[in-house]
Amino acid sequence: MTRAATLAEIAREAGVSTPTVSKVLNGRADVASSTRERVEELLHQYGYQRRRGNSAPSSPLLELAFHELESAWAMEVIRGVENVVREEGMSVVLSQSSGRLSLGQSWLDGVLARRPTGVLLVLSGLDRAQQAQLTSRDIPFVVMDPAGDPGQDLPAVGTTNWNGGVAATRHLLDLGHRRIGMVAGPRWMMCSRARIDGYRAALETTGVAFDPELIREGSFHHETGYREGLELLRRKDRPTAIFTGNDLQALGLYEAARELGLRIPEDLSVVGFDDLPIARWVGPPLTTVRQPLTEMAEVAARMVIDLARGNPPSALRVDLATSLVERSSTARPPATTERRHLRNFESR
Repeated sequence: MTRAATLAEIAREAGVSTPTVSKVLNGRADVASSTRERVEELLHQYGYQRRRGNSAPSSPLLELAFHELESAWAMEVIRGVENVVREEGMSVVLSQSSGRLSLGQSWLDGVLARRPTGVLLVLSGLDRAQQAQLTSRDIPFVVMDPAGDPGQDLPAVGTTNWNGGVAATRHLLDLGHRRIGMVAGPRWMMCSRARIDGYRAALETTGVAFDPELIREGSFHHETGYREGLELLRRKDRPTAIFTGNDLQALGLYEAARELGLRIPEDLSVVGFDDLPIARWVGPPLTTVRQPLTEMAEVAARMVIDLARGNPPSALRVDLATSLVERSSTARPPATTERRHLRNFESR
């Protein structure tokens, strides 16, 4: 059907009362799951969309949903969102999906009941049914740093991850390193894959062969930086430099290097990604790629609020620039190692 339907018409087709349809729209829990599914299907089928002017006003809330909240990375995002909502006289509701990259129906029911101004999802996503439920209630949503491809029709804010991977690797190449390892995040995450691709592109455009044995994958946590870093550093022909997928992995790599008696940067150069505040405080201070997390969060929060006010963005996808921040964790490779790898490089 092409025309919009009224709640009464949807109720009649679903075989329920109009108040029951209203309960589904408002995320009320006292509706049988089978009834809820049938009503949601009809709302989607008819393309029903509640207009704010014709319904109860939304709450001055911005719903901020993370896949996890356990790192300093999340605090930088929260800071950016707070900067915007404080200016707007709004509040933030925080939730997390305990590491899952999709949010469950119980979370969505809570959102529908709270009727926030909008929803900002960090590294998380919504399936098509969930998107339809928010759209039918006229609750806008934006994805920040999407784990997968959000599609061309969903508003998203990210960063230039590929450029960051290139910049980190070129910095090490310019210092004279030729055997450069990488401890990456999960390859199935879009941001991680882009950093890996940037690392590989920088190597190959310089004439340095990509060696798959020098790349390790894990989660974006300290533990994988330590564990995978040990694997790389215990190799007979270990790398003289390692680029990590984020700063937390770099801290784990620091620990692995200390355990093996290696000095940073005298024996091993390290580059991270994110530029969290702790990157300036560790010893030695970490060279890293700055991902403007606070600014990304501010842009994403502003985008949600603008959508709620009926002001669509000029572009649905916004990528903020990364930049290399040079500190004390990188230096030229040890002279003997540099001469050996230079001979190998020139012989190719």
